[in-house]
Amino acid sequence: MARTTNTLLAFLTGASVGAILGILYAPDKGSNTRDKLTYLLDKYKNKLEELINELIEGENEFMSEAKTEGNRVITDTKEKAEKLLEDVDELIGQIKKGN
Repeated sequence: MARTTNTLLAFLTGASVGAILGILYAPDKGSNTRDKLTYLLDKYKNKLEELINELIEGENEFMSEAKTEGNRVITDTKEKAEKLLEDVDELIGQIKKGN
């Protein structure tokens, strides 16, 4: 479970960073780039929120030592996902200020 969660979180983070860098270096008007970036950030924000909800719902499935370890992984992943959400919200705010 921990490996899958960490792999999923790493994949989402890598995909987000790759998409953002691809858009920033694409030859397009600034307003178009900001619109695309806002759209992608909103999309990844929603995926992160879904991941957090899945982790919270899945909390109740763990037993004994596995439950303790799972809860630690869930807490760590939830904190990282929430930090990513904060970063995404901040980026969206900065992009909107640029319009």
